[in-house]
Amino acid sequence: MLPRLGRMDFNHSPRTLELRTRLRQFMDSHIYPAEKDFYQEVRTNAEAGKAWTPSVIIENLKPKAREAGLWNLFLPLHTSEKSGVMGAGLTNQEYAPLAEEMGKVSWCSEVFNCSAPDTGNMETLALYGTPEQKAQWLMPLMEGRIRSAFAMTEPEVASSDATNICTSIVRDGDDYVINGRKWWTSGAGNPHCRVYITMGKSNPDAPRHAQQSMILVPASTPGIQVVRHLDVLGFSDAPHGHMEIEFKDVRVPAANILLGEGRGFEIAQGRLGPGRIHHCMRLIGIAERCLELMCRRLTSRVAFGKPIASQGVWHERIAEARSRIEMARLLTLRAAWTMDLHGNKVAKNDIALIKVVAPNMAQQVIDWAIQAHGGAGVSQDFPFAKFLASARTLRIADGPDEVHRNAVAKNELAPYLPAKK
Repeated sequence: MLPRLGRMDFNHSPRTLELRTRLRQFMDSHIYPAEKDFYQEVRTNAEAGKAWTPSVIIENLKPKAREAGLWNLFLPLHTSEKSGVMGAGLTNQEYAPLAEEMGKVSWCSEVFNCSAPDTGNMETLALYGTPEQKAQWLMPLMEGRIRSAFAMTEPEVASSDATNICTSIVRDGDDYVINGRKWWTSGAGNPHCRVYITMGKSNPDAPRHAQQSMILVPASTPGIQVVRHLDVLGFSDAPHGHMEIEFKDVRVPAANILLGEGRGFEIAQGRLGPGRIHHCMRLIGIAERCLELMCRRLTSRVAFGKPIASQGVWHERIAEARSRIEMARLLTLRAAWTMDLHGNKVAKNDIALIKVVAPNMAQQVIDWAIQAHGGAGVSQDFPFAKFLASARTLRIADGPDEVHRNAVAKNELAPYLPAKK
């Protein structure tokens, strides 16, 4: 049951409208013209055995984005107010339409320093880092001089339940020693990655949600081995990458612990809220672009003597796509608004809802766009295959559909269950 939180204004703020106009101009001038060149650059580097080379295209566009004032748009205003670290000064609701625009090209969020997992890591450091940790890691990340990774998921356990995490973080004098294996450590393939925010168990005997801690592990620390990169439905996602990593007797200073021992689960819950909704915002952008491309294709092609757009089945699909996109957008804006006014904890039901709705919506719209393009839809000439891989993956990442549905169902059932004695 959704709480009554007051009247929401769905209008975009003047600041958002102004930034969205500038962002769209930047996309038209710099991003869309470079879209196919980027994928060709990735293929060329891979064929030369240099898959994990930073993209020249992205690196060249970053200074232009900063000059245009389109940098660090993601950091929520309330985080800035709490931490003293300023981004663009936007609320989550104000950021949503901007993230949607960035989602229309799968790689371009990095150009604006708004890409995962750096955004989640930067917000984590802003909220929970010490002044020394912020100086060492947060400020270089905010300036785009380094990249980061988030090491949480493990191959040996069901990581959808974060309390299953079994990587050990053991205090030894002035250090912590880390042992364990992680995978899907996104961003670890980039040569600019300098730090892993790593989650593990520091006290297995503590209460279930107080066993975990998070610690900052410099990527150059002895004992870290990148075992392999993992493809996502056939995509390497180079030069960003998703790596399987082994930590073997990795020793870091005790000062690298985030917030304190046993606070890892608390940090994870705080980190995942914004990360989840950012993914949903970008998925709406993906779906919007797919609908546009689908309509263009349908009105430009003739089959069986008449434009494909005149086929009744496509009227049905276009209308359904528009309906689903609008519903997902409004639900995302509501979740963002609730986060802004009442915090992530109050908004957890809205976040869970949109985390289920947005990937499933996008997956269907992408599928229709592929069908409309026929053979071209599954080729490298269009972005649909990459979009589909992303949407399908996000039904697992940051919590699978089943976990979020379960949370929503429990919330709905709660008023009808007998009170606990």
